[in-house]
Amino acid sequence: MSQDKSSAELTLPLLEKEVKASASQLANFSEQMQQLKKDNLKERQHLPEWFKVKLPIGQDLERYNKVKSLRHGLNLHTVCEEARCPNISECWGRGTGTFMIMGDTCTRACRYCDVKSGKPGSLDKEEPRHVAEAIKQLQLKYVVITSVTRDDLSDGGAAHFAETVEWCRKLTPETKIELLIPDFWAKEEDLLTVIESKPYVIGHNIEAVERIYPKIRPKPTYKIALDVIDKLKKLSVESGIPMLTKSALMVGHGEDANEVVQTMKHLRAIDCDIFSIGQYLRPSNWHVPVQKFYTPQEFISLRESGLKLGFKNCVAGPLVRSSYLAEQAVGLKIH
Repeated sequence: MSQDKSSAELTLPLLEKEVKASASQLANFSEQMQQLKKDNLKERQHLPEWFKVKLPIGQDLERYNKVKSLRHGLNLHTVCEEARCPNISECWGRGTGTFMIMGDTCTRACRYCDVKSGKPGSLDKEEPRHVAEAIKQLQLKYVVITSVTRDDLSDGGAAHFAETVEWCRKLTPETKIELLIPDFWAKEEDLLTVIESKPYVIGHNIEAVERIYPKIRPKPTYKIALDVIDKLKKLSVESGIPMLTKSALMVGHGEDANEVVQTMKHLRAIDCDIFSIGQYLRPSNWHVPVQKFYTPQEFISLRESGLKLGFKNCVAGPLVRSSYLAEQAVGLKIH
């Protein structure tokens, strides 16, 4: 590729609130993104010594293989694989996982995320039932369901989320469902659609502090992300369906501790209940570089700050992700 990285990035189409790019542009977008990542993937950063992940063995390995086999058999996606989560061995080994619905292609191109970007295909009408069947077969007691962002859909996929929850309730009513939703551009009617499906927890990740946000996440805005969480809480109460709200932040983008605490204050001001903080890990050289690796002690300090601000729970650590041990984050013990 003859052009340098900075000029190559400028050729990437940024999707507006309504997708305005031509069909050919969108069709080529995913291929272009993947090629850029391959061309730039030359060397990996050396991780600090505290980034060690145990591989599953024994019964944990059997459960890991069962989750993987079932996922492929039902044509499902997991954010564990698509976003290359460092905890995949532990979570799948425990027989848990986070299902990612509405395909594996996102209509946005955030500079920290490894999920494929481009023009998504049509929604799989059988997917809500397949997710529920997988949960039933795996006998899961607590499940997180998330998705790619689908700006190409009029409701952003809100109805698809709701149908998935309804199928889960029908096939495995004892399972508690946590939803990690895209922003839906903070549209109240779409937020209400998912609220009325009555998940146990509903979350939207803030992802970055206010100063860093536009550098790594061109769409939407920091304010809209806060509005989503604010409206989720208010609309659920007004609808008589009060539920826990949740958000998460990735550190290592160049923010400082004061900015992280300020973000926590913003979230507490809108009554966000649960907050997770994890270390950003660069998926490829196309993505923004890591500016800092936080130490375990720094994560402990940030967690203490969050608890002092009034979060019901604040989970922080180098390998923490928003769906990692999600049942424990809300105070449940699942065996």
